[in-house]
Amino acid sequence: MNRVFFFSLFLIMCFVKENSIAQSRKHISQFSFFQSYYNPGLTGYEGSTLRGFVRNQWGGFQGAPKTMFFSGEFDFAELAGNHNAALTGKNAASVNLLYDSYGAFNETELMLGYATRIRLSHEHNLRLGAGVNYMNVRLDGTALSTEQQSDETLVGYLGSFADMQILDFNIGIALTHENYYLSYGMHNVNRGRFSQGDNFMDGRPVSYIVQAGFRGKLSENIGLIGNAFFREQEGVPYNLEANAKALFMNKLWLGVGHRLNYAHNFQTGFVMQNLRLGYVYELPVNRSFMMGGTIHEFMVIFHLFEGKDLSGRQISIW
Repeated sequence: MNRVFFFSLFLIMCFVKENSIAQSRKHISQFSFFQSYYNPGLTGYEGSTLRGFVRNQWGGFQGAPKTMFFSGEFDFAELAGNHNAALTGKNAASVNLLYDSYGAFNETELMLGYATRIRLSHEHNLRLGAGVNYMNVRLDGTALSTEQQSDETLVGYLGSFADMQILDFNIGIALTHENYYLSYGMHNVNRGRFSQGDNFMDGRPVSYIVQAGFRGKLSENIGLIGNAFFREQEGVPYNLEANAKALFMNKLWLGVGHRLNYAHNFQTGFVMQNLRLGYVYELPVNRSFMMGGTIHEFMVIFHLFEGKDLSGRQISIW
């Protein structure tokens, strides 16, 4: 019954597409480590984990964007003590908390996700997911830029503070394998129509997100991983980025990435028994007028059941 419900919901939402007002976008250079944030269908893809990152953009600029994120993903079969959850587990849930500040705005986002898995073969799974997204947006009218002060909607809050709460939904579908995945997700499928508080934003536009990745062994001690990400959202240019990493002796990775027309990045990280630590140094490209200065991003992932379920994987990261 759950599978039929999720599949029907996904088909219905795929045909919903209308005009809307643009919103801020959160860029994550290490997007391949936070797949379930963009697509609830990928919840629990790598088992039960705790994840987090801190991103500091345009250091030295007043009002520069800063993002902090924490999430927990829980595979129900693992929590029940099943030592073969990768094959027998069917359901997973997640809690995601993101705080983002940029200029006069502060956003706190809470996302609850649920995913169910349909086993297509011994190695392939179809994952369906849905989530509830609650966001609180706070406006500091004393920090509005000159351009924002001329906005007909925002000018009424000049010199004061405002809060707005929005409730919306996310859905996703994914085809997964031990060594590759392909997924499609949607954020804000209701376009922010459920809201309360001060009305300084005209809804939230739908985001359409495609993710894909592949990993394999080049030799006994070297693995190669590639990931791609595409996002379309009305009111802003589409977002296309990719990264490639080399993993040495399943302990150290080095990688590069590119966000089309925006930035290059250089990545490094370490793999320990239950822990993954990553760092990204990002540089905007010369023609990027939407970014300035360098960007630092730190990431940490803790696998709750690494010793039981994940140690046998040939390559331990995406």
